[in-house]
Amino acid sequence: MSKKFAEIRILDNFYQTSSFYPMPVVLISTLNEDGSTNLGPYSLCFPYVVTGGKKHSMLLITRPSSNTALNIIRDKVCSINFIPDKKKYLKNCVMLGYPGETSGQKMKNNIFTLRPSTRSDAPPEGLFKYPDIVGEAEQVMECTRDDSQPLQPIPSSDASHLVLEIDKIIMKKKWKNALLKGKGFPRIPVDFGFRDNIQFWFSKHSKPYSIKVPGSKAAPVEAVYYACTRFDPEIKWEKEACVKIVKVPNVFLKRVIGGVVEAAKKEGLTVITPEFMDKVQDKRSGEKKRS
Repeated sequence: MSKKFAEIRILDNFYQTSSFYPMPVVLISTLNEDGSTNLGPYSLCFPYVVTGGKKHSMLLITRPSSNTALNIIRDKVCSINFIPDKKKYLKNCVMLGYPGETSGQKMKNNIFTLRPSTRSDAPPEGLFKYPDIVGEAEQVMECTRDDSQPLQPIPSSDASHLVLEIDKIIMKKKWKNALLKGKGFPRIPVDFGFRDNIQFWFSKHSKPYSIKVPGSKAAPVEAVYYACTRFDPEIKWEKEACVKIVKVPNVFLKRVIGGVVEAAKKEGLTVITPEFMDKVQDKRSGEKKRS
């Protein structure tokens, strides 16, 4: 096999015409004007605000004239449904994604089960319900569009960038248990896009594997202890507690220490112990106790 690189021309939809780019396969459920649910398959749907914000969000890239975009812009609400890796589902996604048809025409061929939203709060003004969710989905993100974001239709591109704030994440109980235990993954399909003017290409989800952070990347305990004890004079640190964060990259260390100190003050603590660090680092400790 040749080891030489060869340049390829960058075309529109470069992620599928000029490269090999793995993407998710999701069904976006929205409400039509008559209150019925529309399902639109998408792969250009990615995490956007992932930390530090009041609301975490996803970024959806879509044609501004699509049923999905028009519904979200009008009603602001939608659900992102992550479906299992089954060929019959992906065949139906290709059919549901065919452009130019009305929602009613496409949904006549829908094979997915529609179930009521799990949201408990009242729908936005003017709506009597939220979009249905897909019963076969492994997980669902129920979202509201953030129209304060500057990501609007781009004049030079036939695409809209919609920021979808995540209001609620639900998943099948077995996957919640797997997430809490740190073991097990759903088989979610991978999309490589539309090629050859004939077909879409998908790939099966293989079993994930883990790689530990190298021990050589850990900072000396004394250096971490020095940083911890000088962060806030009101809070003391046990050296054994500092051991818990020696593998945090130096660029993030101050932020991590600040988060721990803030958590300690909320609980009225003046000394940070290894046991408290275990509690802070296990972000889902409360959920584990309830499950």
